[in-house]
Amino acid sequence: MSGLSKLTVLFVEDEEYIREALHKAMADEFHKCILARDGEDGLKKFKKYKPDIVITDIMMPIMDGLSMAKEIKHLSKTTPIVVLSAFSEKEKLLEAIDVGIDKYLIKPIDPEELLDVLHFLSAELFNEDACVDLGFDYQFDKNRRVLVKEGNTIFLTKKELLFISILVKNLGVFVLHDEIKKHVWTNKKVTDSAIRTFIKRVREKTDKDFIKNIPGLGYKINTQER
Repeated sequence: MSGLSKLTVLFVEDEEYIREALHKAMADEFHKCILARDGEDGLKKFKKYKPDIVITDIMMPIMDGLSMAKEIKHLSKTTPIVVLSAFSEKEKLLEAIDVGIDKYLIKPIDPEELLDVLHFLSAELFNEDACVDLGFDYQFDKNRRVLVKEGNTIFLTKKELLFISILVKNLGVFVLHDEIKKHVWTNKKVTDSAIRTFIKRVREKTDKDFIKNIPGLGYKINTQER
C-alpha cells in the first residue's frame, strides 16, 4: 500500500479547471483530498481538517499562497507545503525559501512529477526508505549520508555532499541558485562561475545527465531517467 493512501492532502488553487484536473489525477492516491479556492479558504480548511500535506498555488485572490503558507507554518511547522509557480515568479520562489516551503514545482504541472514529490514527502513523514533511488543506478543513503552507485560509494567532498543532499531533499524539482548558495556555502560569497565549476566537478564524478539545470533558475536530479 502506498504511503499516500494514509494521508490527507489540501490542494489550494484559484483556477477551477486546474484544481479539478489535479484532483481527478490524484484523488485515488490519498485517504482524503480537500480542495480550496484561495489562501483564505485554504487556511480555514487547514484548521478544520489538519491535512498531512498542503499543495498551493502562489498567485491567488483574497490571500496568496505564501501568506497562507506563513500562517500554516506558524500553526504547524512540520507540515510539508508544496508550492506551484510559474517561471515568471522567480522572486516569489526566493521568498518561498524564507517562508520554509518544502518543495516547489514549475507550471505547467505534470501530475506524475507532482506524485513523485508527494511520494518522497510521504516517505519522509513515515521515516521510510533510508536509501533513495536517484536513477542511473545511484542511491543516496540518508542515514550514512553517502552517494552510492551499484553498491560502491562515490567519494564526494563535504560541500559536494551538501549539494547532493539538498537535491535529494527536493527530489524531482529545481533548487534555486540562491538556495544552493545558502545551503552549501552558508553566508560566504561565491560567484556564479565558481558554482558552475563546482557543479562540473560533481558531474565528472557521476554521470553528465544525472544533474539537470535550467540557466538562471537552478539544478535538480534528473528523475525522468529513473
